[in-house]
Amino acid sequence: MSAELAAAARQPAEEPAAPRGRVRLAAARLRASRGAVLGLAVLVLLFLLAFAGPYLTPWDYAAPDYGSLRQPPSGTHWFGTNGLGQDVFAQTVRGLQKSLVIGLLVAVLSTGLASLVGACAGYFGGWTDRVLTFLVDLLLIFPAFLVIAVLSPRLRGSGWIAFVLLLAVFNWMVTARVVRSMTRSLREREFVAAARYMGVGPFRIIWRHVLPNVSSFLIIDATVTVGGAVMSEAALSYFGFGVRPPDVSLGTLLAAGAADAPVFPWLFYFAAGLLVLFVLAVNLVGDGLRDALDPTAAAGRHRPRRRSTTPPRRSSP
Repeated sequence: MSAELAAAARQPAEEPAAPRGRVRLAAARLRASRGAVLGLAVLVLLFLLAFAGPYLTPWDYAAPDYGSLRQPPSGTHWFGTNGLGQDVFAQTVRGLQKSLVIGLLVAVLSTGLASLVGACAGYFGGWTDRVLTFLVDLLLIFPAFLVIAVLSPRLRGSGWIAFVLLLAVFNWMVTARVVRSMTRSLREREFVAAARYMGVGPFRIIWRHVLPNVSSFLIIDATVTVGGAVMSEAALSYFGFGVRPPDVSLGTLLAAGAADAPVFPWLFYFAAGLLVLFVLAVNLVGDGLRDALDPTAAAGRHRPRRRSTTPPRRSSP
């Protein structure tokens, strides 16, 4: 038995090319997905627009042009101006940039917290599992939107970073429960038992053996979380609980232009279109990653129906 455990412990070190082979296979599957490629192209273009767009226009997002109040799109102001004379294009790319940064930070923080809590709860078990699971269940009870709406005004002096932390704190529990269940099955595998037999510490086992085996789920979850976080930020900012003036986000732009959208559509629909386009692209990339990293999911969705081989019965004369 000890010889088998030692051999299993040496097995990952003898096959260093396996992870690279899996990465190449997943990349080939991802490239074969037209939806994922289209979503990635759209995301790249949106990121370029968000971070290079401010350098394409001479107008600052907060600088007013008092000679052009609520002017339609033109060669001077590409997306028109709002009621204060501010350039809508400059505000839109600034809002897109802020929303993307918030979405990325929330996804990284929430996915990292979920992986840590879920892996520790599933690996250690016992009282550690009970305490962490109770914490997860307790946070799931609270309505996240209402809690953030109550706490956000009290953190106005802390800036948008506090808003990011609030979104991350209430966005990791479901992922943690999934990681916990996956870790409970992984801790009984031979390579984990071999690592424990050789005296490897528990946190090193979690880092080297558990998390890499749930990384495909975490990558997909983080990708989808970016879109969800951007939508949450837009909704909270729309109701005045997110990004504070004079800074802007897609949510604040939607809130400012919603009332005037029937008369001055450029105040609303440019920001709304970018938000819808971003969420759609993230969903396409998430579906592509799921199919690339878990081919059984794609096979289950696209499995053709079996045709019946039973000959039709002839009616009796």
